[in-house]
Amino acid sequence: MLRPLPLLTALVLAGPVAFGLLGTVLPAFGLLVPGADAPMAEALAWPGLPRALAVSVLSGVLSTLGALTVAALILAGWHGTRAFRWLERALSPLLAVPHAAAALGLAFLIAPSGWIGRIPATLFGWERAADLLILNDPWGLSLTAGLIAKELPFLLLMMLAALPQTDATARVAVARSLGQGRVAGWLKAVFPGVYAQVRLPVLVVLVFGMTNVDVAIILGPSLPPTLAVQVTQWMTDPDLTERAVAAAGGLILFGATLVVLTVWLGAERLVARIGRVWVWSGRGAPERVSRGLGLTLAGGSAVMVLAGLASLAVWSVAARWSFPDLLPEALTLRSWDRFGPDMAVTAGATLALAGAATLLSLVLAIGCLEAEHRFGLTLGQRALWLLYLPLLIPQVAFLPGLQLLPLSLGIGPSVWLVLAGHVVFVLPYVFLSLSGPFRAWDTRLARVSGGLGASRNRTLWLLRLPMLTGALLTAAAVGVAVSVGQYLPTLLLGGGRVSTLATEAVALSSGGDRRAIGVWGLGQSLAALLPFALALIVPAVLFRNRRGMRHG
Repeated sequence: MLRPLPLLTALVLAGPVAFGLLGTVLPAFGLLVPGADAPMAEALAWPGLPRALAVSVLSGVLSTLGALTVAALILAGWHGTRAFRWLERALSPLLAVPHAAAALGLAFLIAPSGWIGRIPATLFGWERAADLLILNDPWGLSLTAGLIAKELPFLLLMMLAALPQTDATARVAVARSLGQGRVAGWLKAVFPGVYAQVRLPVLVVLVFGMTNVDVAIILGPSLPPTLAVQVTQWMTDPDLTERAVAAAGGLILFGATLVVLTVWLGAERLVARIGRVWVWSGRGAPERVSRGLGLTLAGGSAVMVLAGLASLAVWSVAARWSFPDLLPEALTLRSWDRFGPDMAVTAGATLALAGAATLLSLVLAIGCLEAEHRFGLTLGQRALWLLYLPLLIPQVAFLPGLQLLPLSLGIGPSVWLVLAGHVVFVLPYVFLSLSGPFRAWDTRLARVSGGLGASRNRTLWLLRLPMLTGALLTAAAVGVAVSVGQYLPTLLLGGGRVSTLATEAVALSSGGDRRAIGVWGLGQSLAALLPFALALIVPAVLFRNRRGMRHG
């Protein structure tokens, strides 16, 4: 029964991507969409293409380099210290915050009339906000900063998970004995091994930075927007022929992404050669500057996101709040009375969709991992690339095809298509979250159970899974958070008919009602954070008399 599950899981991951790419290629060259005349030529002739593509590449590369550099500096300079433990506690919950909610909070914070701008205005008595183009700047610098703040926790936790496989403590000790400082020793002896373990997550961050839509709508430029945002606008145009142009635009961005990935992999070799020269030179690094910079940037990222969420919360209960006041004149629940009921209904639908996608993903992940255990299968490098495939291919490259091909077969947008789309993106994260604890489970317990007459299925359901309750709940929380944050699959596969917290929050971002944005943005954050709270509370309650089971 379990043997077909690895193949089924591979089809779930690769099938929609291949199917979607086919459905993107055909319309891009004038097929499937009646009346489309040379859509590729039309996309290439779009006047904003050079700037849109340049901003997409710039924001993706700079945000990836920034997040990777800060993560490496904070680990090199502070890992194992009390300051690092505090920082890790501050950054870890931010991983669950949806990108749209984090971007909305940052927009409230860094806008000329935001909290940061109000501080000098209060000190110097300014009555008007500074006339500065901070948000939606033409080169996407605010977009890049927002991506760094949001992706830093992800890369940091991935690198922390990779550290035990690199024998970091012993390597640093040897480097220190050779006269290297803390930072230089870690970068020379540990970072190469860590990077080899996290290369795929780094590439995922790079692709997301180049091709994201929701964060780019909120923080990115608008005239022209990033190419991913422009493709989305073409896809949602009432004129069906524009969807063929969108498919062409998606292919152009896909091609640019492949070029950037190739250059990145080539740059790895160049950096490796430079690194070897640095290692053999015996030179160190500016220790105090490196440690201070790492702690400042990492702490600043955490503070920015947390302050942004606080700004959403304050605006959701603000009465009159004039510039340059640092706080509103009064607090009121009027905005929650006005927008809360609709938000609660949408939150229920969002969590139901997320729960279904996560449940399906858990079934597939558990089935694959159990089949791996029973039949002696191993997850090789190819399988790992397959697992990351939906995250490495830009969404705008295959989601337009997943919308157009079903339409050509008479299948319209529906919640079922949205659910299938969410599973494609939720499954990799659920599998990666569950695989470590599942494989670390002591298989001697299964042999003892079998010796007592229990079948392998009985052992799985009554012994292994109950002992992994904490890990299952954590994987489920990760899956729900990923689903709650899905904007583009919901918009395109639902045809605008399926409303979730992500689609509503992004739609409100273009309006001027900050109170409404505060309610919806905070609602999306709470919907993503609630499962993590339950993942901590439920094992503590169920196993309050069994300390060893609380983190199983």
